[in-house]
Amino acid sequence: MSRNYKFQDQQKPYFISFATVYWIDVFTRTIYKDIFIDSVNYCIKEKGLIVYAWVLMTNHVHMIIGTKKENMQDILRDLKKHTSKTIINAIKENPQESRKEWMLWMFEKAGNKNGNNTHYQFWQQHNQPIELFDNKILDQKLNYLHYNPVKDGFVKEPEDYYYSSAVDYTGSKGLVDVVLIE
Repeated sequence: MSRNYKFQDQQKPYFISFATVYWIDVFTRTIYKDIFIDSVNYCIKEKGLIVYAWVLMTNHVHMIIGTKKENMQDILRDLKKHTSKTIINAIKENPQESRKEWMLWMFEKAGNKNGNNTHYQFWQQHNQPIELFDNKILDQKLNYLHYNPVKDGFVKEPEDYYYSSAVDYTGSKGLVDVVLIE
């Protein structure tokens, strides 16, 4: 297992980022975003994942996570593996997907370059885990994560972005069962 998948202290929260191969803008369609959200919620319920914050952009994800049971690297591995297979199948079966052949070709191209894959690769392999050992770093990563859609021009205020935990921090309920950072 790559050092990039290791989390040193399972008791601490971590900021992670991961992106699609070649930074392909997959998450422009609701069906693919919903697969990701459903998978995160499954990991919360069944695997003990704790999500403190998250944002799903068109081609990457930022999260602040912890764990109750399983190792974070195992949960993340399973999340990425499941979403990879499920989203690729959804792309294949989506008659409305105008970029189908191109995306599948790119995923296959990435998969062929990686000896760990048998066919397609959807996610880049690294997660860039950063241990959040104090409140200053935690606040910085929380703001960075929530302001990502603002910086990219999708919304004016973080809480207006639907695929993010920013709304949870305003007192409303979002798409993922988030544990708020106090």
